[in-house]
Amino acid sequence: MGVSRFLLSKNSRIQLISVEPDGPFHGLEGMKHMESAIVPPIYDPDMADEKRSCSTETAHAMVLRLARERGLLVGVSSGCNVASAVDLGAELDSGVIVTILCDGADKYLTEKFWETE
Repeated sequence: MGVSRFLLSKNSRIQLISVEPDGPFHGLEGMKHMESAIVPPIYDPDMADEKRSCSTETAHAMVLRLARERGLLVGVSSGCNVASAVDLGAELDSGVIVTILCDGADKYLTEKFWETE
């Protein structure tokens, strides 16, 4: 919320898009499915111009892709953010997309999604 307010104070044309897990039972640690979560008092649902969701499986796939293709060891919430940014980029004709890689992979190295072919 703080970053969103700051960015909007610098440029009111910025579009803010929130991303959350696609359901209440998810494996995206640190992210909240707002409809079913205890909502923090700082959260303002009216800040976002659009709300998107991401599945745990999509986030896991993006974590693997970022590690393999870019050498970035990020966590699952970062994978969710990047997957959502990539989807958005495919829909746009022009513009700049910024997302936050808010966690590292160190907490997730023993997770099963790393054990792929």
